[in-house]
Amino acid sequence: MNTNNVSKRFLKIPASPIRKLVPLASDAIKKGVKVLYFNIGDPDIETPDIMLQELKNWKKNPITYSRSHGEPVLLEALKKYYNRLGFPFIYVEHLLVTLGGSEAISMAFLAITEAGDEILTFEPFYTNYNSYAAVNGIKITPVKTLARDGFHLPNASEIEKKINKKTKGILYCNPNNPTGTVYTRQEIEMLVSLAKKHNLFLISDEVYREFVFDGKIHVSILSFFKQIPSQAILVDSLSKRYSLCGARLGLISSLNKDIMDGVMRIAQGRLSAGLIDQIMAGQLADVPASYFEKVHREYQKRRDVLYQGLNSIPGVKVRKPEGAFYLFPDISHYLTTTHPTSLDLAEYLMEEAQVAVVPGSAFGAEGYIRISYATSQDEIREGMNRITKALANLGR
Repeated sequence: MNTNNVSKRFLKIPASPIRKLVPLASDAIKKGVKVLYFNIGDPDIETPDIMLQELKNWKKNPITYSRSHGEPVLLEALKKYYNRLGFPFIYVEHLLVTLGGSEAISMAFLAITEAGDEILTFEPFYTNYNSYAAVNGIKITPVKTLARDGFHLPNASEIEKKINKKTKGILYCNPNNPTGTVYTRQEIEMLVSLAKKHNLFLISDEVYREFVFDGKIHVSILSFFKQIPSQAILVDSLSKRYSLCGARLGLISSLNKDIMDGVMRIAQGRLSAGLIDQIMAGQLADVPASYFEKVHREYQKRRDVLYQGLNSIPGVKVRKPEGAFYLFPDISHYLTTTHPTSLDLAEYLMEEAQVAVVPGSAFGAEGYIRISYATSQDEIREGMNRITKALANLGR
């Protein structure tokens, strides 16, 4: 086919680097080798029983369309969830159910930009932001953060250097994917001030809100909704919080009525999120606190096992993440003329150790890899053994 006939925007959409190693993994599986998947944040923690019971009890026939806004049972549960977090001003009209956090981000981009506009975000950043930007015909402008600063935000003057007439908003992920950094209240306040000063929208991706460790406190953009009611946008997901990745449920929230009216029209155009998924997730307000306490303890243990394993490998530099469920080690010591990039090293680990990781270049940080600990402690230990041996075989 002549690619001149295909949309230029279509050609700019990058293939997922997170799933790039799938063919190599398939080859290993065909040979009877067990592959350890540390590349995708797909939790193996069990979904809450109360949700699964709702699924087992499903009897409605036929399975109809859901409402474009979202099923009332889920919207009410979400409202209750945010109210319990300390935000009683969030009502159903401030929420819209999306097809995962991914659609929420894409909707936010569409809501605040025109083709050719720019969204500023902080590098390293979640690689799929590039995909959503390409689909919407806009540009992601990165602001670099540094490992020596724990990947925390630079000062306001450094951020302002990247703001121009085409900049329409600032997007940040807190806790951060891929670095695990949890931004302080002072950092969020700085972003709010910049949004006010430059009349920008401020989008907060809070998919990993519940996964914060070592006494750190997650500060939600909801804390600032009333300060910048026309500019603040929350995007969120149920995927990680309740181990519901396959249900594809997220949400977008704002006090800006024009934004919520606009995303509702988009939602009407794509009809609805899945009915059964929403009915199941509608039980989220009744998930016991003990579930989250158990999950939190387990993830912190996994983080510590992975951190200790990586920290014991000569030449690997790694900081202990404050949140999310990823580590982002510096593996530049192992880049050689035969394996000069993080992608080359990721492919080597797949072929030599049958361990799937994500190259740091996918997030804008060459010389790093991202490793997910959304898998068991036993698999993490086995993976660390494999990675340690494979890197030793590089002859460094």
